[in-house]
Amino acid sequence: MAPPGCRPAGSGARVLCTKRRVRASGMWRVSANSSLDFARAGGQFPWMNVLAHLRRAVRIAAYAVFGLAAIFAVLLVLWRFVAPVSMPMVARWVTGQRVERVWRPIESVDRDLIVAVIASEDTGFCRHHGIDWNELMDVIDDEDGPKRGGSTLTMQVAKNLFLWSGRSYVRKAIEIPMAMIVDLAWPKTRIFEIYLNIAEWGPEGEFGIEAGTRRAFGHGADRISAREAALLAVTLPNPIRRNPAKPSPGLRRVAGIITGRAANSPEVADCIGR
Repeated sequence: MAPPGCRPAGSGARVLCTKRRVRASGMWRVSANSSLDFARAGGQFPWMNVLAHLRRAVRIAAYAVFGLAAIFAVLLVLWRFVAPVSMPMVARWVTGQRVERVWRPIESVDRDLIVAVIASEDTGFCRHHGIDWNELMDVIDDEDGPKRGGSTLTMQVAKNLFLWSGRSYVRKAIEIPMAMIVDLAWPKTRIFEIYLNIAEWGPEGEFGIEAGTRRAFGHGADRISAREAALLAVTLPNPIRRNPAKPSPGLRRVAGIITGRAANSPEVADCIGR
């Protein structure tokens, strides 16, 4: 826009002023028949205000990203040694729902359960670096659309500790680099120990293998039979509907497959120290 008493003169931002105008604020000072570059004289075009707001929004977004990254880094260090809580656990606490979790150190978890969970959920856990790219590509390339998440145990740990639930391409895009960082920062044994202790294992707020085993079989996770281990492992995709204490025929069939897989391939858990 041109200042009062002036009109556009040609292309660009130059204006022609026909009489003297002095703005008290000093925004511009022009004399009769003089031309000037309005922007250099201190005038502001509408798009300049837009750019200012855009720069401010970018700056705020950058501060937010750096702040969240700093929190993520601090929690990575803290939870390497301290028992963490998951986002689903926090959500239940906030809404006043029951949460039961008894931390069970990996050293005291029955070996049959360790092998069964890896054989059921992520057979490549000891080989990949947080992401099983072949499995993920198979899910993406599914012609009928993805029917499963393609998530590794490490990705599930990253999601449950730092992100929200539900299927979302945005969440998955954040989850993938997070899982790679978690795999780099924590040893496999620690990742698996955390997974066992934050996974939801029952319909009434049971989190972790100890709470899940006690609910299903009335004893701790330090003494589990191969059959019980398989039933607990195949419960994980849907602990709300699947009940290892009273398995349906379909659940028993899948558990039988996992029992055989675990017996034939115990090396899938070789990276888990005791």
